[in-house]
Amino acid sequence: MSRGNSISSSSTPSDDALIAAIRGGDERALAHLYRLHWPMVSHFVLQNSGSEDDAQDVYQEGVMVFYEKLRDGSLELSCQIKTYLYAVCRRLWLKRLTSKSRFGVRLLDDEEHGPYLNTGAEEDLLAAEEQDRRFTTMSEALNHLGEPCRSLLEGFYLLDKSMQDLTAEFGYTNPDNAKNQKYKCLVRLKKLFFAHYKEAPI
Repeated sequence: MSRGNSISSSSTPSDDALIAAIRGGDERALAHLYRLHWPMVSHFVLQNSGSEDDAQDVYQEGVMVFYEKLRDGSLELSCQIKTYLYAVCRRLWLKRLTSKSRFGVRLLDDEEHGPYLNTGAEEDLLAAEEQDRRFTTMSEALNHLGEPCRSLLEGFYLLDKSMQDLTAEFGYTNPDNAKNQKYKCLVRLKKLFFAHYKEAPI
């Protein structure tokens, strides 16, 4: 990594510099980002019926949404990083409060960060939640699949085993038989996935 993308502990880097450094794998940049905006989110959660632990949970989740969107190249910032993080964490905390309350929830916003709706964070967070939901549903579908299908699919897709290896491991007469069984298992998995996915709460 070039020295131009690293973050000095004595400087206050711009958003562009932070983003470039994080993309380049500079862990100090991510730690700096975390420390930089933590007081803002902590204050917000504490003034909206939360605890310090609540604030830490929400902030860590918010930073992870930002980090994953940044690393996979799908982050499109139309605002400052702090505004984006505020919007993500605000949405996460509102969701938690709403799940605990039978009544409507109204949040107190700092004037500086109040205009949060047009940051793109809402869409990014919904996409992250949808991805988590899909992973959870796929895991549940695999658990309901049973053997030998579960081990066969995990061996091929997760452990990167060849059809030759799976033929020997599962006792099939030849790789074509193993491939046919894999296809049947995959069809069953897809049916289970979509059955669970439709039933899962949004």
